[in-house]
Amino acid sequence: MYNYLRIDTDAQIRMGDTLKDASSSFLPTFFPRLLAAFCVLSLIGVLSLSCILGVALIGPALSHGDNVDHAAGQIVSIGPGKNFVLLTATGQRLAFQCKADCRASLEHMLRHLSEHAHTDVYYIEGANKTLMALDVD
Repeated sequence: MYNYLRIDTDAQIRMGDTLKDASSSFLPTFFPRLLAAFCVLSLIGVLSLSCILGVALIGPALSHGDNVDHAAGQIVSIGPGKNFVLLTATGQRLAFQCKADCRASLEHMLRHLSEHAHTDVYYIEGANKTLMALDVD
């Protein structure tokens, strides 16, 4: 009922194997594991960044549609209501209308105005070349 394991000590002597010192056997087994952990973390980082960039590039088209344009700059004036004027980096002033379907908070836009913060606007071109803002951030 019991199985016993018999160790042949003469086999080690015949083959010339000896026990290795623990300090010399630790380093050769540590560095491959460290390299594997580094590779796994690098792979996770690269995949995460590629997913984030993919969502940043494709996200506005998915949420607003294909005919959405993007403008970036600073808000220079607000009113009446949530309508505003954006000054782009090229010095062009764009007047946007922010209607009911516009995802913008007036308080958030006022903070961008007072802090001269960078503002991203996703918009569509409406009738008579009016720019209708869909998302302001």
